[in-house]
Amino acid sequence: MSLRPFHLAFPVHDLDAARTFYGEVLGCAEGRSSDDWIDFDFYGHQIVAHQAPGLVADRARTKVDSEEVPVPHFGLVLTMDDWQAMADRLQAAGVEFVIEPTVRFKGKPGEQATMFFRDPSGNALEMKAFADDAMLFAT
Repeated sequence: MSLRPFHLAFPVHDLDAARTFYGEVLGCAEGRSSDDWIDFDFYGHQIVAHQAPGLVADRARTKVDSEEVPVPHFGLVLTMDDWQAMADRLQAAGVEFVIEPTVRFKGKPGEQATMFFRDPSGNALEMKAFADDAMLFAT
């Protein structure tokens, strides 16, 4: 089976802030939109920011390799070069990290570069990369 794009709809409190963050900071092209939602091309996947000011992102966390990871979250598995470019881009934009760019599970199966940050509505995103993509599901 070939990998197909995923679709994710998520709440935001301000569509203009979402447009700036996803479009300008993350570099996602904008697709269709209305007064209530915006489609973005999230590296070939469709994400849709829906105006929903009454919904607040959950601030729960869970322990992963000694880090407190925000739950829920979504993101991408990038190549190492693209991951580094994203980290540089986010740092240049002054994005505050929940978890700074780092490598977790060092020397173990599943070793990965990772970083967590929030969009202007508080939705948590994770960008990660593996030196070897075969480690994505390694146990």
